[in-house]
Amino acid sequence: MAPDLLPFSRPESHATFQPHRWRSVLHSNGARKIRIFSTGFILTGLVYVAFFSAYGPLLRPLGLADPLLVDPKFAPSRPSPPFPPDVLTLEQIRDIVAPTRGFFSRDYSLGLGWNNVRYIYETALLQAELLNRTLVLPSFIYTRACEYDITVCANYATMVNKGDAIGSDEWREMPIEKQMGFRIPISVIVNITHLRSRQPVITASEYLRLHGQDPESESSSGVWPRQSYHTHPNVFETNKTKTPSLFVIENHWYAPTGIVRVDYIPEEMKKRGGLERHHGPDKYDGSAEHWPPLEPTELSTYLTETANGIGFPLDWYTAKYVLKNSHLIGDVNLDYDDVVDKVLNAHGWEVLYTFPAVVEMDLAKIVVGDLRQVAPRSSIRGFKDDYHDVDADVVVLAGETHINTKPGAMRFTEELGRHRYVGTVMHSLIQQQKVFDLAEVLSSRMRQRTGGRMWMGAHMRRGDFVRMGWGSTITPEDHIRQVEDRLGAGRAVLADLQSDIEGAKPDPEQAMLPPPQAGDPFFVATDERDPDALRKIAAAGAVFMSDLLTMEDRREFGWPLMITDLMALVEQQLLVRSNFFYGHGMSSFSGAIVNMRAGRGVDPRTMHLD
Repeated sequence: MAPDLLPFSRPESHATFQPHRWRSVLHSNGARKIRIFSTGFILTGLVYVAFFSAYGPLLRPLGLADPLLVDPKFAPSRPSPPFPPDVLTLEQIRDIVAPTRGFFSRDYSLGLGWNNVRYIYETALLQAELLNRTLVLPSFIYTRACEYDITVCANYATMVNKGDAIGSDEWREMPIEKQMGFRIPISVIVNITHLRSRQPVITASEYLRLHGQDPESESSSGVWPRQSYHTHPNVFETNKTKTPSLFVIENHWYAPTGIVRVDYIPEEMKKRGGLERHHGPDKYDGSAEHWPPLEPTELSTYLTETANGIGFPLDWYTAKYVLKNSHLIGDVNLDYDDVVDKVLNAHGWEVLYTFPAVVEMDLAKIVVGDLRQVAPRSSIRGFKDDYHDVDADVVVLAGETHINTKPGAMRFTEELGRHRYVGTVMHSLIQQQKVFDLAEVLSSRMRQRTGGRMWMGAHMRRGDFVRMGWGSTITPEDHIRQVEDRLGAGRAVLADLQSDIEGAKPDPEQAMLPPPQAGDPFFVATDERDPDALRKIAAAGAVFMSDLLTMEDRREFGWPLMITDLMALVEQQLLVRSNFFYGHGMSSFSGAIVNMRAGRGVDPRTMHLD
């Protein structure tokens, strides 16, 4: 048994989550994937991932629920906060940091939409945990749009020019109202108190307070300032000349070409490969350890040539097929996984653990399903092994590691590490209780609309997907027909669903409620804002948030419902509660829903992504 290298406790049980049960769903969806994506798509994809759009301005079509009418001149200039503030004293901040080795932070990409920022935060939680450091998160995020005139939301949240705030020209040519966004405290988005109960976390403004600096001087871009954040000592430091030291993990050190970044290297693997440690910082080249040269064998060369031809690292079953057809291992029974492991290890290769891609891409960062891969031992670099013993007050990972990487931006050397990360994703970054409460109310209203039967929901990603040609359909008519087709298949699944599968978590609704019928209304979350398109989607039976929310809901929840990205948090939790969910496999919004459904132990057959 490997030592517990991750020091912080996991109070929730993950016994209901069965990764292997998701494999068939993800593989089957991959078999149905759209094959129209060309090289040009992949290139534009990189641009898109760097700047995922969220919901645009809302224009409700005539005939749907009337919007809440708000005259800006009657809006209060200093509204009460919608959620209790989580203000720590300096002593409380000190006590969070004290048991750890110091601080860990990132150059955060705050220009992305929330769901992509969330993926980066989840990865940062893993990285900080591996280094036994307190994670420093930005004290705010930027949201993209207001459901009404931007001056209305500006009375409740700080409005900023997004380009000026993060130092980007992406929006410069747009109308001024499209250039504006809203700076939202992280405590509105995330239950920060719950997060701190699971792992040492503070905000950048709290770091500044701890070092005697103005919290208003926090970086607006999310990039960690190398100079200004290191000019003042800790307020509890007796030596007032001691300012916090800094170590920067350069971006090209993290995962250079030909290197596989993993969480940590187990002792058994170190012994197999004779891992050696560098002596002195003068030899530091991004890795504190290195593998001694290993004479290649015919089989290792064959595996390397295969990986270079079809992709690296190799998936487990591909590697197993290569071994069986190589005729280089003699009379060995490869039907047993432990035998395959030993053969790979003997020829300098190791087994790693990660998550399957959806539609052959890792845009949605879904952490359900299990995937084993293999890589040459000499290519493996352990994050904990390289940076745990760095002697600096602050360790910062420079640049972006989010694009084209697996969930966690690393692979795992043991199933234990992967399992722990699943727990982080599903149970650490959760919303405030008000979001869950409202989603439960809206779910009950959907059941009323279906006559007490189960109800289904979908995410229709349009907006930027349509503009860039990434959707499987273009017109709203074609798109809603596709949704109806997938939900029709979902009705059949729910009608036949049994809850007695080994490892499945029984769902009382599946036992008590009748399945949906053809013609039942279904919930749709969409970034489509064209009134005519929304009329066509609604005509097919779609129900929108505006149809479910009442004025009392809005008053009780507060002003965040006026900001589209915050409304989307409720939409996600509502879709988590649907009896069947359909979404886009390239969308981070849909990917987060899948992860949250898995965290609730939802049967994987009750979702479909393509």
